[in-house]
Amino acid sequence: MSKTKQTTKTDILKRTIPLFAQYGYDKVSMRQIAEAVGIKAASLYHHFPDKQALYIEALSLAFSNHADFMDESFVLQASPERRLRQLILGLCTLVNEDPDFSRLMQREIMDGDEKRLQFLADHVFGDFFRDMSELCLSMAPDKDPHLMSISVLGLVIYHFQISPIRFFLPGFQDSHNDSQVVAEHIFSLLKNTH
Repeated sequence: MSKTKQTTKTDILKRTIPLFAQYGYDKVSMRQIAEAVGIKAASLYHHFPDKQALYIEALSLAFSNHADFMDESFVLQASPERRLRQLILGLCTLVNEDPDFSRLMQREIMDGDEKRLQFLADHVFGDFFRDMSELCLSMAPDKDPHLMSISVLGLVIYHFQISPIRFFLPGFQDSHNDSQVVAEHIFSLLKNTH
């Protein structure tokens, strides 16, 4: 594929992510995407065989924009605790600073389309989750690594999902929206339970 075509494909994906995040998979048509990107629908099909392929690539791009930072946690020559701390910070940064990615994930979970969820598990998040489970196992060998990984993800994701109401709850401080502060809090909770 030529550089021009690759640039066009990447540009399409970048412009598509906010559309899917705002409206969801079912409420965005290929025609709307083509209009938002400023190309004809036929040109869109030149790059992607169908909407699902475009959507999966958009999700993959949204995640991969942050994956390098988190992947460092798996290869870092440090203790499991230090690597998990860095991974949690990467996850907090991803969820806090990329609202489109967070909305995409919320929509996927709420939609519950098994075919798309299976594809995402196999092709977008599978390797990451396996590496995360191995890291959790090395930190706490007596704990179930799958449950621990899900707990980490749940603590991170829910903290930022509930942000709109946290502002109004007693005890809220501006620092509660800081990725570093949240990551340290979550890590301390996990460290004290193993």
